[in-house]
Amino acid sequence: MNPVLFVVLLTAATGVGGLALGGGLAALIKRESPRGTSLLLSFTAGLMLSIVALDMVPEAVEALEGDAAPLLLVPGVLVAGFVVTYLLNCWIDKSAHHEDAEHPHACACGHHDLHTAGIVLAAAVALHNVPVGMAVGATVAVQGICLASALAAVTIGLHNLPEGMSIAVPLLHDGSKTFSAIAVAALSGLPTVAGALLGYFVGNQAPAALAAALALAGGAMLYVVFFELLPEAALQWKSRWTVLATVVGFALGVLLIFGHGHAH
Repeated sequence: MNPVLFVVLLTAATGVGGLALGGGLAALIKRESPRGTSLLLSFTAGLMLSIVALDMVPEAVEALEGDAAPLLLVPGVLVAGFVVTYLLNCWIDKSAHHEDAEHPHACACGHHDLHTAGIVLAAAVALHNVPVGMAVGATVAVQGICLASALAAVTIGLHNLPEGMSIAVPLLHDGSKTFSAIAVAALSGLPTVAGALLGYFVGNQAPAALAAALALAGGAMLYVVFFELLPEAALQWKSRWTVLATVVGFALGVLLIFGHGHAH
């Protein structure tokens, strides 16, 4: 098989397909109750925290291995990603409510609707998937069609399950139809294919750019976790069980990240 075709098919199946499957799983386990919604949102927040802390940030630092700047670049861009997402949501909120006569100058930056949270998270996942795809493409470019590249892509698919769930959950609980939520999740996987092609033809020639993209996406995800998912979970149901759900989500993320031989 042509290596380029192999890269496209492999990353499409594991990138787009994995996120779509995660969105489908979220639709299957959706609960139409405040308690169920709160627990699911808290669980999703834990998953996202594990992905950022144990996958994306270490991957960004590793991309700069041998460079003197990683201790400054990665945390700085991580915070920048958080702040930029915060300001973007302020702008979105202000634009959405500019006709509200009761609050003409309000900017509810601390909390936005779950639909926006899902879209922001989808954008962050899409950004994350560019360097992830590049890693697969670079592997194929160096080693050809081999088991290593296939395993790397399968790992992407496993990681995309919780990410697909994380995108779909807030959309579903904000009233989006199942097909729409799954479609948004799946579309955020398309950059995996683009990244894989870029990685195949260019390789890892710009480690600083890869690290910045990962850190920026991580910051956006942290915003969604702390300003959207967890506050909404607390609003739906104030209970210590939601904290346990977050811990369980984080633990599942650890299992998915390290339980299949994934290491950066």
